Amino acid sequence: MAVKKTTTLNLRVNPDVKRRAEEVLSHLGMSMSTAIDIYLKQISITGGIPFAVTLPKVPYTINADLMTVGEIRAKLRDGYADIEKGNVQDVSVAFKEFREKHV
Repeated sequence: MAVKKTTTLNLRVNPDVKRRAEEVLSHLGMSMSTAIDIYLKQISITGGIPFAVTLPKVPYTINADLMTVGEIRAKLRDGYADIEKGNVQDVSVAFKEFREKHV
């Protein structure tokens, strides 16, 4: 026996995230509504978010919180040397590539 759905949920989400999720769900033969319903059911079953919510692990080499002043200065010197050699990339391109890989 099917359960009648009677509640509406309005959400604001990033359009790119929504589009990519819809592509995946389409391959699974599932609607966004069904996927969200499954997610909410899992929250009620598990008593929390049904997956780990953690910050990404940042490599030590770029984690300034774990670096000494000398290490930070050395990284800055290396960065300036790269700029002088022409080893640069447009920031909009760099961020776009990062988002495609990590978001």
